Amino acid sequence: MMRYLKLTNFELSRFFKIYLVLIGVTFVMQLLGVVFTSNKYLSAIKELLESGMTQEEALKQWGPFSFYNVTSSFWFFAPVALCAASLIIYVLFIWYRDWFGKNTFAYRLLMLPTARINVYFAKATAIFLMVLGLISLQIAFLPIESHLLQSIVPAPYLEEQGINQMISSFDSLRILYPTTFIEYLTHYGVGLMAVLVVFTGVLFERCFRWKGILLGVLFAGISLIVFFLPVIIQEFVLVQFFYPTELFFLMVLTGLIVMTGSILMSNYLLNKKIRV
Repeated sequence: MMRYLKLTNFELSRFFKIYLVLIGVTFVMQLLGVVFTSNKYLSAIKELLESGMTQEEALKQWGPFSFYNVTSSFWFFAPVALCAASLIIYVLFIWYRDWFGKNTFAYRLLMLPTARINVYFAKATAIFLMVLGLISLQIAFLPIESHLLQSIVPAPYLEEQGINQMISSFDSLRILYPTTFIEYLTHYGVGLMAVLVVFTGVLFERCFRWKGILLGVLFAGISLIVFFLPVIIQEFVLVQFFYPTELFFLMVLTGLIVMTGSILMSNYLLNKKIRV
């Protein structure tokens, strides 16, 4: 257990500098988004007032300013997309950096006096913790951005929103921040399953090179079919046979099967087939 925790800490430390950059870019760009979008709105309101409109008429034309105006802007969406893209790329890079670095670090990593599957678990845990970290920080940023917004936009023009309303105003945030515990398990469980399947695909490639790419794609395809098998049966075999709750639990079961299969296959590849 201690070796697994040390490996996890090691994997987190390897990405830490880039991680801090992503956090900084997200925070700064979103603050700039608050400033720019609110000032643009106030400039438009000012022009209407200078043209002779009353405050009520200006509000009727433009509506009150809310955090939705910020979340729908490039300044808010771009850093979120950048963080998501970076972590998706790192799902692959976290393995390949061990083979393509200055030294063959993969050899030393796999020769450590611990079960090789711990390396697999440590990398998956590091990815998962980094995702949760970014999501938690985004929640922490929202009140700060809201206070900045309130300091710029006068109260008569501002529609104040709570954290839940801010999250619901941005479609991607609704996916990242589920409203129920079941949704939380579903969203992040599917994400973890996808990471494990990709990891197994990478190990196929590392074991068999060009043939491994085909095997990895085949494994991913089979995993996808297994996971969605209850939906396929519901739509094409036993049409509308299952209740929604039954369908949900069947997909939980197939998801667990895919995750278990990925772990077992990866364990086999790491112990019997891997080349460094």
